[in-house]
Amino acid sequence: MDPRIREHAGVIADHSTGIEAGDMVVVSAPPEAEDLVVALFEVIGDRNATPAYMGKSERADRAFMRAADAEELETPAHTKALYEELDVLIRVRAPRNATETSDVDPAATAARQRVGQPVQEVALSKRWCLTQFPTAASAQLAEMSSEAYEQFVWDAVNLDWEAQYEFQENMVEPLDDAAEVRIVSGENTDVSMSIDGMVAVNDDARHNLPGGEVFTAPVPGSVEGEVYFDKPVYRQGREVTDARLVFEDGEVIEHGAGKNEAVLTEILETDASVRRLGELGIGMNRAIDRFTYNMLFDEKMGDTVHMAVGNAYDETVGEDREGNDSAAHVDMIVDMTTDSRIELDGEIVQRDGTFAFEEEFEA
Repeated sequence: MDPRIREHAGVIADHSTGIEAGDMVVVSAPPEAEDLVVALFEVIGDRNATPAYMGKSERADRAFMRAADAEELETPAHTKALYEELDVLIRVRAPRNATETSDVDPAATAARQRVGQPVQEVALSKRWCLTQFPTAASAQLAEMSSEAYEQFVWDAVNLDWEAQYEFQENMVEPLDDAAEVRIVSGENTDVSMSIDGMVAVNDDARHNLPGGEVFTAPVPGSVEGEVYFDKPVYRQGREVTDARLVFEDGEVIEHGAGKNEAVLTEILETDASVRRLGELGIGMNRAIDRFTYNMLFDEKMGDTVHMAVGNAYDETVGEDREGNDSAAHVDMIVDMTTDSRIELDGEIVQRDGTFAFEEEFEA
């Protein structure tokens, strides 16, 4: 077995989830990730924990969502019961066909998200990890050879996470101390939001693997301005390009896209709260140096910011603050390498992809 796969399994078990003796562990993965599943089961056995395997199939998901009546869907209580009993949940992405669900009605996808929200809430209350196993489909989507994509994935996953944590920690305190953030990029992005009382989180791969961002939640109702997302949004096998959102009093009042605007519209109709931002994230993993149509990696890409419409993560919401509650959480990315800046309470903390704490920074 490729030693990088064993290292990947070790990072999941030791760093991301902290598997211990007696833990009940569920590994959810498609057949394409069998090598990683085998390595994980070995690691789980070494720790005297108990594994269970739950298969994942995009073809099956497509078949279900095309056949089911979205209006009749109910919360999958059997899946919820499984999650309630486990200690650790490991989810692995490894698509055979990256566009398998491209002919599923976005309304059906949104409906499934709504009924699955209680299950997702249980999953997020556990020790969990979402990660990626490299496949030919993902390599094709990223326009890379299989060998190059494998190296890309494991370079991003098998980092020195202690060093990465220290690097990212330089942005945590400034965000925690700030009341307002302003993001400016080019001629089409100028948006501000309050983060007063919210919590900045250092994502060093404790849940998402790879990690590599610092993120927080805007105060609901505080977002004002316009954002042009110059990186595509890839959703259910569909590419949304040139997405644009206009905010007033915290809500999207206008939106548009160059391609697949209907997909963006369906996202924004998921529920009553999805038109508010639930997350502001700053990408800081410079091992991720290219866009690959995979948000698990792309949102961590060095010298970017991302904003997610929909749900706010509980860990980012201050004790005396209210977070946004939605069944959706959809990230969209702004490149910050050129003619761009991040301001905290009027002070520039990043300009053109260089942070104020770095030697190369020019005020």
